[in-house]
Amino acid sequence: MHHASPRKSFRLGGLPRLLPALVLTVLAGCRAAPLPELKPPLPQAWRNTTAAPAGAPAPDLQGWWLAFNDPYLNSLVQRALANNLDVAAASERLLAARTLYKHTDDKYLPSLRADTNQVIEPNASASYFIAGFDALWELPFFGALKSTHRVASGSLDTAQAQLHGAHVTLVAEVVRCWVELRTAQQQAQLLGAVRDADQARLQLLQVRGKLQLAPPTEVANAEAELARAEMALTEPQRAINANAQQLAVLLGQPEPDPAWLDQGGSQPQLGDLQITSAPADLLRSRPEIALAEADVLRAAGEAGIARADVYPHIGLGSSLDWSLTILSHHNVFRSGEGIFSAGPVVDMPLFDWGLRVAQAHAKNHALQAAVYAYRQAVLQGVAESETAMGDLQQLHLREVAAEQAVHAVDSNAAAQAKRAQLGLSSGLDQQDALIAQQHAQLELLATRAQRDLAYVSLYKALGGAPLPSTSVAADYQHQGDR
Repeated sequence: MHHASPRKSFRLGGLPRLLPALVLTVLAGCRAAPLPELKPPLPQAWRNTTAAPAGAPAPDLQGWWLAFNDPYLNSLVQRALANNLDVAAASERLLAARTLYKHTDDKYLPSLRADTNQVIEPNASASYFIAGFDALWELPFFGALKSTHRVASGSLDTAQAQLHGAHVTLVAEVVRCWVELRTAQQQAQLLGAVRDADQARLQLLQVRGKLQLAPPTEVANAEAELARAEMALTEPQRAINANAQQLAVLLGQPEPDPAWLDQGGSQPQLGDLQITSAPADLLRSRPEIALAEADVLRAAGEAGIARADVYPHIGLGSSLDWSLTILSHHNVFRSGEGIFSAGPVVDMPLFDWGLRVAQAHAKNHALQAAVYAYRQAVLQGVAESETAMGDLQQLHLREVAAEQAVHAVDSNAAAQAKRAQLGLSSGLDQQDALIAQQHAQLELLATRAQRDLAYVSLYKALGGAPLPSTSVAADYQHQGDR
């Protein structure tokens, strides 16, 4: 049974009768429309470039975490890149896209199809068994071939950008968890010292209270301070447990390594840095921008295919059918007959031509939307990078001030200890100085952690991470289709 189709196919007996139509349709437009200009709105230079002394190192965009000079952190990053499940899934999606990309041109290669069928005469006196071959070679006119390549290249670039994005997110999360883990461990030690000092201070006040040398309110306040110090100790422990477990997930393992819970580790610490990368580096490294560019390329290909569908599909075809008549009443075979035909094929839209034109216009609007989304991705990348650079610079100033405060408090604690040895101050003054010293260290620790995390945010915004394999570009050279 044959169904009616809104497209009408014509197979002519010879090429001379179709030659004028072929010439006219090819001249009507056989090239794909040019890609739109993206014109990324990039600034000439960063406004919040980090100031640093002359000779300060500039971290490599693809190995930025090395600036922490933490060998254990470096090994964690390498283990995560090798074992993370999100990266493994993105790698498989890239392999799938590569596999399909190899067959981009298959649609426009000659095809051969074999089929069989049975036909019964209306009088039911005989039936026919039909077997044959159909060959068709569709010619990719009107930019169909280049548009198909653009769609395939866009899909491949999307998978490549997603893998790079998985790398960027993974490295940033590993560094963040490690910084927060080590910071929480240091905080736990300092808060433990504060708790001990508060406890010693309370004992001194309790003795003085019994001797009627301290009012009961002062003793009660010391008891409240000790309770608050005990409460504060729970927050670092929560952070230690949470970050250790998240590190295990990032490294693709069910539980944390015991070495991560070692309280003897030091907090990762940045030195002086000089950010020298230019805003244009965003276009080559930030995965979100690469994804948006891939969307533009794919949308341009889809718009070109929709435009090509407005015009007739032209190709070359042939068929070979052989029929065998079967007499149903006598159950014998009669001689078969063979039919061969060959010639040009035109598949022309008739009743749905208006719909195809509307689809072409819709795809053009989708392409323009992808261009706008690309420009927005660039603006967002610039904004996030500028914000992170500003935070990094201000937190560096805050860190310097916190270090000065620590030096001042340390000097005061040393002076109080000397006065206590000489009998010129009480034990309470010494404990107060010790508590102030620990709190100053906690402020410095928190500031350094904030600066470290701002550094992580900066290089995540810049798209810094080890680049995925670039063998796709070498194998297929699909950039030439653009």
